[in-house]
Order: sequence, then structure tokens, then C-alpha cells
Amino acid sequence: MNEFSIRRLDAGNPGFSAELDRLLDWESVADQQVETAVADILKQVKVRGDAAVIEYTNRFDRRSLQSAADYCLDKAQLHAALERITADSRASLELAAKRVRDYHEHQLQSSWQYQEADGTVLGQQITPMERVGIYVPGGKASYPSSVLMNAIPAKVAGVDEIQMVVPAPDDQLNDLVLAAAAIAGVDRVFTIGGAQAVAALAYGTETVAQVDKIVGPGNIFVASAKRAVFGQVAIDMIAGPSEILVICDGKTDPDWIAMDLLSQAEHDEQAQSILLCPDASFLDAVEASLQKLLPTLSREAIAGRSLADRGALILVRDLEHAVEVANRVAPEHLEVSVDQPEQYLPSIRNAGAIFLGRYTAEALGDYCAGPNHVLPTSGTARFSSPLGVYDFQKRSSVIYCSPQGADTLGRVASVLARGEGLEAHARSAEYRVAEEG
Repeated sequence: MNEFSIRRLDAGNPGFSAELDRLLDWESVADQQVETAVADILKQVKVRGDAAVIEYTNRFDRRSLQSAADYCLDKAQLHAALERITADSRASLELAAKRVRDYHEHQLQSSWQYQEADGTVLGQQITPMERVGIYVPGGKASYPSSVLMNAIPAKVAGVDEIQMVVPAPDDQLNDLVLAAAAIAGVDRVFTIGGAQAVAALAYGTETVAQVDKIVGPGNIFVASAKRAVFGQVAIDMIAGPSEILVICDGKTDPDWIAMDLLSQAEHDEQAQSILLCPDASFLDAVEASLQKLLPTLSREAIAGRSLADRGALILVRDLEHAVEVANRVAPEHLEVSVDQPEQYLPSIRNAGAIFLGRYTAEALGDYCAGPNHVLPTSGTARFSSPLGVYDFQKRSSVIYCSPQGADTLGRVASVLARGEGLEAHARSAEYRVAEEG
């Protein structure tokens, strides 16, 4: 590949704000033709169940399914895949799974209650969802890490049943994905994908049980289907392209930083890689490293297009200024590659995951560090959080009034209800109020 060009911006320039807006601009996954096609698929699966799932799967994935039994895998088949993979692959999956499980066990929420002086008890009851669905990209692609990151938090939360859908175009299935499902404790696996798989999870069919929540990444059809069924079931998010923003003081090896930027750029042409640094000569060095390292990648064309279209090397005034810019970007992944990075942590408000120090490559978080790699993108880290155990637990309020508490609260509720013109509300509360004697 010939030399590519990557934006060079100066955060001190008067027009920087507008330049940053243009850099960050990304059209959400929305296409009228796709949405129309997805709407029809959802309707057909809702009405016709397994028959529609089989029809669409055969058409889109070039398969010859005869019945729903043909797309169901049992636990024995998952464990057979676990036995087939190499010892090194199995050990790596099991270690990654342990680390993900250990981390997410710290997120478990517990029910709580407290008693007021008059004996009234208030509290919160935490319960897991009963059934969730996990979408995992399939075929020749291998995303076992996606299985671990989506299934293990649900297991830790206490979800009763986890159903996984994974497409098998041309009957291609990846043993690493199936092995990861075995390790993560997935209960049922269906070799279907696309909008028809989302519909099957959302509405249920004769074979696929309806779920409470659908999580996991997919293509534009999957994203559109998830958005369409939201409300019928919960979803994790509508994810945008992968992003990394690196804050560096200019003292880290430029090859390291360049490869960190490339690690996101190689995802797809829309991925975004940004470097913030107060040292212009270091930006030059990183650009030279990018030119040197890009041709060594098997996904050179994809990474090169990503860097040229959406990447940027940005000069900032100082590291505090870099944090200000980072908070505005609200990146999915934020590396803070500086001396004593923890001093900047309290100032970082908007980021999906924060990687502190020169030795903490973002790629470690993708696979085995422990925290979840399902993260908010496209600036949604301003109000969203990583996928976690809390996404598979529900909170119910608990109210248990004593007679004295019912008297006290009933008088207050009566006044407020009558003020809103809701007489039955008021009288319902008043029935529990002690008669004046």
C-alpha cells in the first residue's frame, strides 16, 4: 500500500471544535431498505415461527435445513468442540473465562432492606432475568471472546437459561466459538443468524424460547432487528464502530502507540483511532511508525482506510487539556500512556474502558484482562456503561407498612392524591388511616 495520510489537528486552533465534530461524525446504523427488509423478516418469524427461520436461514446462509432440529446443538456437541481444539487454545479460553468471571463477581448486587422507627420496612430485591439470548457472529469468523464477555456476566448474575445464536453460512461453524460456549456455560445453541435469529429470540418459536434480553454484536441487519424488537425485549445497545483514543506524554515507544491505534483501525473502515499528545515531534514519530507498521498487517487495506478517513493525531496544550478533549470525545477505549496515569483518573468522566500506563494495551481488555469488552461507542459513554452483571439483574422495590406507617403515609398520600384529582388513590390510602379517637 502506498503511504496514507492521517489528519493532523491542533486543539489550540480556533476552529478545532468544528474540526473535531466533523472527525467524530458518524451516521448511526439506519438504512430504509434494510429496515423494510428486517420488518418483513420479523413479521414472518413472529407469525410462522420455525418455518420462517428455516426459510430465511436457507436463503441467506446457503444451507439446506429440513427441520428446526437441524439448527440445534446440544451440550454434548459443544463439549466435543472443546475436546477438538488445541490444548493451548483451551488453556487460553479457560484462563480468560476465569478472569472475566472473577472480575464480574465483584459486580453482583445484593437485595437490601431497612426498618423505620414505626416498623415500616423498605428495601430493594435483586433478581436475575430468567432467560437471555446472545448473538455471536459466525461462519469462518471466530469471536470466542464475544461468547465469554456476553455469557459469563449473565451466568454470574444467576440467569436461569442462556440461549446463543450463531450463524453457520455454508454450514461453517468455528470450534473455538462452540468451545467458548461450553466453557461459559451456555445452555442452548442455535446455528441461525441475521434478523431471523433476533426475531426468534424476541418472539419465540416452537423451538427457540422467548428471551428477556438480547445482547451481542452483529451486522446492519442484526442491529436494525435489535432496534426494532426493543420494547418487546431488552437489548444491550446499538453499537457503532470500534474506537480508541490514546493520551500520551511522548515518552512511550512510538511503535507501541502506533500498533495500539492500528489494533482498532483493523476492525473495519469506520473504526476510529485518535492520539492526543502535547509533543509535536512525538506525533511525527508515531506517524512514521504507522507508515512503517501498516504494510506488515494482513488487514492493511482496512486499517489504512480507517486511519485515512477517521483517524487523527492531535496536538494538545498539555495532558490536562488532553483529558478535556477526551471527555468531549467520550471514547469506547481510552489509553492513558503517561507517567503516574492514576493522577488523571479522577478527571476522566466519559470513557467506556480506561487503560492506565504504558504497558496496558487495549487489546488485553478485548480478550483476557477481565473487564467486559462490550462498551459504549459513538460518544454514548457520556451516559452508558460497559456490559456487566447489572445488565442481567432487575431491581424491585419492597414496601411493607406497619399499621402506624400506613397511618402516617396514608395521610400524606391522601393530600397529594386529592391534589391530583385522583379520588380512588386517596380513598385507598385513607382506608388504612386510623380513625381519630
